[in-house]
Amino acid sequence: MAPTPGFNDGNGAAAPSRSAIIGGSAAGYHLLDIEGYSHTRDHLPTGQCIKSRPFTVGAGGTGTSWRILFYPNGVQPDVSEFISVFLDLDQQGATESVEAQATFSLLDQTREPVPSHSQMTKMHKFLCTGDGGFGYCDFINRAWLEDSGHLRNDRFTIRCDVFVPMELRTEDRAVDPVFVTMPPYDLHLHLERLLAAKTGADVTFEMKESEDTTAAIRVDDMEADVFRGLLVFMYTDGLPACPALQQAAMSQHLLVAADRYNLERLKLICEDNLCAHIDTGSVATILALADQHHCSGLKEACFDFLCSPSSLNAVMATDGFEHLTRSCPAVLKELTSNIAARVP
Repeated sequence: MAPTPGFNDGNGAAAPSRSAIIGGSAAGYHLLDIEGYSHTRDHLPTGQCIKSRPFTVGAGGTGTSWRILFYPNGVQPDVSEFISVFLDLDQQGATESVEAQATFSLLDQTREPVPSHSQMTKMHKFLCTGDGGFGYCDFINRAWLEDSGHLRNDRFTIRCDVFVPMELRTEDRAVDPVFVTMPPYDLHLHLERLLAAKTGADVTFEMKESEDTTAAIRVDDMEADVFRGLLVFMYTDGLPACPALQQAAMSQHLLVAADRYNLERLKLICEDNLCAHIDTGSVATILALADQHHCSGLKEACFDFLCSPSSLNAVMATDGFEHLTRSCPAVLKELTSNIAARVP
């Protein structure tokens, strides 16, 4: 067989190529509130169910639609003392099966799963043929539920987490570039001294309190120290020295400037610095900043911190979280989905 033709680099060798095999998954959850439990128990006989509203797991055109089937008196006579729950595929007109896994959880009054009544199904192929779905016939014993503290004011909540593995796909990838190591240079040292001394400069920048010059360029909406740090980075490829207590604030200001002037390397440096300053008091502000300036790595670090229930509860009591709620409502939905995807 003849070799696949490739680009010739001039030395008789074809340039390398690269591809990737990509796997993934989609995850989400739905909360089913049962209000007026006794009415459903008294009016629906064994074998009859109520369906939840449809909900989607996955984004865009790849998402799948589902419903929860709730049987207050069991799905069949031998489990009539139990509440039965099933997950059912709700893809109208679909012809192919969908493989998925579900976890059903009874929630307590703090909206946390009750360990004794949280059950995960095995992976199952769901069909769009009205097969009744897949789940648990004996999910909750009604007598136990009615004597427990989880039924309050004739209502309780069931959470259903759905995990859908995606099909494997392939795509072309760019080959990593070959870099040539260059010897170090000291031009940045000369430029740094020039910025400090201003001797011999033909252009200076006016930053609020600085002196008038005959060739001044005014830059608005930026503090003098921040702009000075921006210049130091542009000429020296490094950040100016900064007191430890001011590093987080300076990194936030420089990140905004880097995004404004499309300085991707400076933006990544600031993201990395801010990751080290994430705590209960700062995470809401940093998450809002990451969302507004499209810093995916910094946003993921904030989500990692907030996935702990204790950390999330502490952050929700801060003024920063209230500001995040008002200024970035979309990121709260993303946070909720991210936390749900991490639930085992």
